[in-house]
Amino acid sequence: MKPFDYSRADDAGSAVAAVMARPDAAFLAGGTNLVDHMKLGVAAPELLVDVTGLPLDRVEELPDGGLRLGATVRNSDLAAHPLVRRRLPVLSQALLAGASGQLRNAATTAGNLLQRTRCGYFQDVTTPCNKREPGSGCAAIGGWNRYHAVLGASEHCVAVHPSDMAVALRVLDAVVVVLGEDGERRVPVGEFHRLPGETPEADTVLRHGELVTAVEVPPLPAGTRSGYRKVRDRASYAFALVSVAAAVETDGDRVREARIAFGGLAHKPWRAERAEEALRGAPATDEAFREAAEAELRAARPLPGNGFKIPMTRNTLAALLRELTTEDRR
Repeated sequence: MKPFDYSRADDAGSAVAAVMARPDAAFLAGGTNLVDHMKLGVAAPELLVDVTGLPLDRVEELPDGGLRLGATVRNSDLAAHPLVRRRLPVLSQALLAGASGQLRNAATTAGNLLQRTRCGYFQDVTTPCNKREPGSGCAAIGGWNRYHAVLGASEHCVAVHPSDMAVALRVLDAVVVVLGEDGERRVPVGEFHRLPGETPEADTVLRHGELVTAVEVPPLPAGTRSGYRKVRDRASYAFALVSVAAAVETDGDRVREARIAFGGLAHKPWRAERAEEALRGAPATDEAFREAAEAELRAARPLPGNGFKIPMTRNTLAALLRELTTEDRR
């Protein structure tokens, strides 16, 4: 790890100003991703601005019944919060599916959103990686790509976003609140992360020096059931091969409305809009659930090592929707 300067921010405005003033600066909160990358040589900021002392560590109820999640709320605290567990089970379940208990005690809301891919080539500085070093190539395309993207990839990058929490937030239509030199702006979570295109080094739409201060989550409609299901190589501390977040409303034995997002398949949490459209008004049956998955996955372009993700996604979506709609009819 290279030497770096360290400062502790007194308020959000001074934190933004400090990072804006130096192109080699970065914010530090839980550090569960950034510090690892500094040790590996993937990241080498020369100034870390610590924001853990800022008053951004609360979960607050909004007037419409939604929730405002502070940027430095720890993942374990957020998963266990009574309002989150009661109103947004998909979010609580997704958080508990991520990392380990020790890491959830350190990781933060904003840090979870901003974590970078766990692609082995990205984390190995001896290999080509367009995300780490633009123009160097993508070793994963012709290499080991079991964990990599089947949707939304490009010839420049096939990495996937690792967050479980972000998949749940995509289903919940959350909004990311960002503070920059020009004041506050609000970014729908679906627009916050980017697909790789020709610039895979840019994970999000954040500008240098912008600080995530909160995530706002609108309330789910009454009667909606939500949940998260993750398939991985081992039961703990493993990133998703495939994950599915869903929020479903039923009318008798039919689906009135559905929101679906996939994790482990793309460079960003993937909102399954074709699957949602196929489910509206459809019977709440395994056949309909699988047909909806097929509608979304026709656009998939698997690599030699990850074709299994197609049937795995179909089966995982069907299993989660079966669980949610069966509960609704009891």
